Amino acid sequence: MDHQPPPFFKRGPAPVALLSFYVALSVALLVVDVRLQTLEVLRQALSMFTHPVQHLAHLPAQFLDNAGNYFVSVARLQDENAQLKRARLENVTTLLRTQQLEAENERLRKLLGVKERQQASGQLAQILYSARDPYSRRIVVDKGQQDKVVAGQPVIDDAGIVGQVTRVFPFVAEITLITDKEQAVPVQIVRTGLRSVVFGLGNGQLELRFLPANADVQNGDLLVTSGLDGIFLPGFPVAKVVHIERDTSYSFARIFCVPLAGVENFSEVMILDPRPAIALPEQLAKEAAGREAKPAVRSGLAKKKRLKRD
Repeated sequence: MDHQPPPFFKRGPAPVALLSFYVALSVALLVVDVRLQTLEVLRQALSMFTHPVQHLAHLPAQFLDNAGNYFVSVARLQDENAQLKRARLENVTTLLRTQQLEAENERLRKLLGVKERQQASGQLAQILYSARDPYSRRIVVDKGQQDKVVAGQPVIDDAGIVGQVTRVFPFVAEITLITDKEQAVPVQIVRTGLRSVVFGLGNGQLELRFLPANADVQNGDLLVTSGLDGIFLPGFPVAKVVHIERDTSYSFARIFCVPLAGVENFSEVMILDPRPAIALPEQLAKEAAGREAKPAVRSGLAKKKRLKRD
C-alpha cells in the first residue's frame, strides 16, 4: 500500500501565500532598516558587486549616446566651418575692393597734385582697354569728342608722361603711348641740360637718339620734357637712362631708357588741355606775314599774265 503525501506538500505553498509572505518580509526589512540602519553594511557590500554589472549594462546606451552626439557635433562643426568660410570670402572680397579703392583714390590724388604743381588744366579719364594691334602700344579711354578732347593732347599720370591723343571718336579716344615705335618726345637731361628726342621701341623701352658718342650721359639720368614741340609742357618726367652703348665707329651713342609713368599698369590717366599757342614777337610776326604775302602776290601776277595772253 503506497503512502501518498498530503496535497500541500506535493504542490507547495499557494502563490497568494508566497506573495503575502514576501510582502510582509519586505515591509519588516524596511521598518528595521529605517529604524536601526542594520542593512546599510549589506547594501554597501551588494553595491560593490552590482556597480560593475550596472556599468556594463549601461555601456551600449552610452556608446549610442556618444556616437549620436559625435555625429551631431561633426555636422554642427561642418556648418559653422562653411559659414566661417563664406564670411571670410565675403570679408576678403570687401577688403580687396577697399584696398583697390584706396589705391585708386591715392592715384587720383597724385594726379590732381601733379595738375596743381605743374599749373596745368585737364580732365581725368578711365582706361577702357588696350588696342587690338599687337605691334603698337595704344590704349582707349572713356573721353571723346563730347568731352572736347582733340588729337594731339598730352596724357600723363602721377609719375610722368604716358602718351598723346592720336585719334578721337564721339565717346572714346585713342592714346598712343610713348613706348610706341611711332611716338617721339623732345626731352632734356636734368643733370646736364642736354636736349634731344626720345623714341619708343615698341617693347616697353625708349631710346634717346641724336647724342654724340662722347655726350655727358650717365645711367640713372632723369629725362624731362623740353617743351620745344609746343605740345608737352616743359618739366614733366619722361624716362630714366638705364643702359648706354658707346662705339667709336658710330657718331651717336645708343642710350636706352625706361618710362617713369605706369604706361601699361594703371587704369586712370589725365588728359591735359592743349597747350596755348605762343605769340611771336611783333617783328617776327611781320616777317612771317610778309613771307605768306609774297606767294599770294606772285600767284596774282601769274593769273594776270595768263589773262592777258588769253
